[in-house]
Amino acid sequence: MGFASVEGLKEHVVTGHPSEPLPEPEGLVSFTVNGRKYSLSVEPQWTLYYVIHDVLGLTGAKMFCDRGACGSCTVIMDGRPILSCMTLAIECGGKNIETVEGIATKKHPLIDAYVKHHCMQCGYCTPGFVTTAKALLDRNPDPTEEEIRAALGGNLCRCGTYPQHPTAVLDAAKTLRKG
Repeated sequence: MGFASVEGLKEHVVTGHPSEPLPEPEGLVSFTVNGRKYSLSVEPQWTLYYVIHDVLGLTGAKMFCDRGACGSCTVIMDGRPILSCMTLAIECGGKNIETVEGIATKKHPLIDAYVKHHCMQCGYCTPGFVTTAKALLDRNPDPTEEEIRAALGGNLCRCGTYPQHPTAVLDAAKTLRKG
């Protein structure tokens, strides 16, 4: 495990690019996903989305825009919703990550509320909405409709299910408060 050093890069340039290529940069990162600990060798350019989806095989988060504009790749990292397509995996060392699979496995009331209130048509954006809503409810168990709309504002839905989302989140919050 080692990163290409600045000195090695300088030597490579100064010596006219020797036939030996620079060592491939790689890194070891350890983090927890849905309660399970992982230690992985990752390339520095790998996004968290790539590692979760292609390396770990957790396909709930979706790649829609690949530039942080839609929210479909949202996961929860240390209690905050983040865009996994914009986060380098190497930056996630020691972090606790939760995906929609982890939320669904725990039978979170959001899942039932999203079904009950018809918040998913094609289902492509749903994981991002659910993870963002869960992060909100973890921080604020009794959000207002305005707070919900603000929290979900970075998530896009091409099917137009926006009106139902606040109702579903309010319903899930009520269920959570009842215990």
